Amino acid sequence: MSTTADIRNGAVINFKNARMKIVEFQHVKPGKGPAFVRTKLKDIQSGKIIDHTFNSGAKIEFIRVTSRKFQYLYKDGDSFIFMDNNTYDQVQVDKFLMDNSYFYIKDGDNIEISFDGNEIISLLLPAKTVLKVTQTDPGHKGNTATNALKPAILETGLEVQVPLFINEGDLVKIDTKDGSYSERVKE
Repeated sequence: MSTTADIRNGAVINFKNARMKIVEFQHVKPGKGPAFVRTKLKDIQSGKIIDHTFNSGAKIEFIRVTSRKFQYLYKDGDSFIFMDNNTYDQVQVDKFLMDNSYFYIKDGDNIEISFDGNEIISLLLPAKTVLKVTQTDPGHKGNTATNALKPAILETGLEVQVPLFINEGDLVKIDTKDGSYSERVKE
């Protein structure tokens, strides 16, 4: 059994008979009183996020999670089909488990999938992804000095705010944590 000293972002713990993923944590040592760890936990089954505070040194049961690289193949109704890069076995991931991740992946992308035994518990996206702009207002040369933004729809259906100089067909780098524009990518 481990303690709060072993808490890491992305770790999976057994909390109140449910598998919870640690979204973020903060170790707090107040001037008065004992230290504690403030956490945000995401229920893997329901997707609900809760805040919980553990006393420093409290016993926590970590769940051993294995991760493997999978290639995204296609969408089939409300499921997404991935192929193991080593064994070529295909797995089906429900839209519920994907959350909004499907906005950041396209056919052929490699994604890390985490398992508890044979059960899929989460997808680990890369920090940034490159997507093509399919629809936006025309850009104007010289519109780089201001921080003005306009809406753009990307090839996966994601709508983001981009600078005025971005045109249809441009490749843009998107942050997968918050879905924000990062930079334009040269082809």
